[in-house]
Amino acid sequence: MVEKAEKIWMDGELIPWDEARVHILTHTLHYGLGVFEGIRCYLCHDGSSAIFRLREHVDRLFDSAKIGDLQMPFSKEEIAEGCKETLRANDLKEGYIRPIAFVSEGVMGVYPADNPIRVAIITWPWGAYLGDEALEKGIRIKISSFTRHHVNVMMTKAKICGNYVNSVLAKREVVKMGYDEALMLDTEGYVSEASGENIFMVKDGILKTTPLTSILPGITRDSVIQIAKAKGWPVIEERFTRDELYAAHEAFFTGTAAEVTPIREVDDRAIGAGGIGPLTKVIQATFFDVVKGKLDEYRHWLTSL
Repeated sequence: MVEKAEKIWMDGELIPWDEARVHILTHTLHYGLGVFEGIRCYLCHDGSSAIFRLREHVDRLFDSAKIGDLQMPFSKEEIAEGCKETLRANDLKEGYIRPIAFVSEGVMGVYPADNPIRVAIITWPWGAYLGDEALEKGIRIKISSFTRHHVNVMMTKAKICGNYVNSVLAKREVVKMGYDEALMLDTEGYVSEASGENIFMVKDGILKTTPLTSILPGITRDSVIQIAKAKGWPVIEERFTRDELYAAHEAFFTGTAAEVTPIREVDDRAIGAGGIGPLTKVIQATFFDVVKGKLDEYRHWLTSL
């Protein structure tokens, strides 16, 4: 359950949580054309609060809107300030931030015509997406029977609301089977991404992650690549197969919600020793040091409230 807060930013104004309502004929509710972001604010080691890579998230929101042919009614600066304003209004020192732009009511049918574009920003407390134990011990995942979107079927570089029906179906499928998360293959049979995360594997000290051909350009993914390269570790962005993943020494997911979550098992096959691997453990620890403001070289990724 989402923990209720006091205020929601709606079309440029802070309003009470329970008053943030939309009409049942909201076009996005029926047809799925809307865009959103997932952003995190962290309580830093010095007691301050900072939003992780806010500028990059807002840039991606606007990229998604452009890809979806939605005219944003606010500037990037207004959305960024709205994220900060909503956190402050809810007295949240850390939490999750969800900006969403959607097509409002008006014309029905698949062509939305001049229906207005509305924007909301919601914030709430949110801990580890897959649970604290997942961060420590890793998770069991299964390759879904659902294929990830082809690049010319859905726009894979955008966080479009309707894209996530694919994710919902895949995750529901594997959770019913007793697994924690779904991994999907692309339309050519190569490993793509999970329901809401990018994937990395490690073999012989080399990190490998799927390239940006058909996956969402994850901001946490990019952060991990930069962290690994700064440590002098080789990172390869290329396609790999499910059997290559089975033989990996380590594997982990990255994402704003998932952060850095180890994978201990894929399709009932243990990855490495069946727990968090040594390289994954270092990356995870470094990532949390970064978001909590402990490493000066990454302070430019943090936006103070």
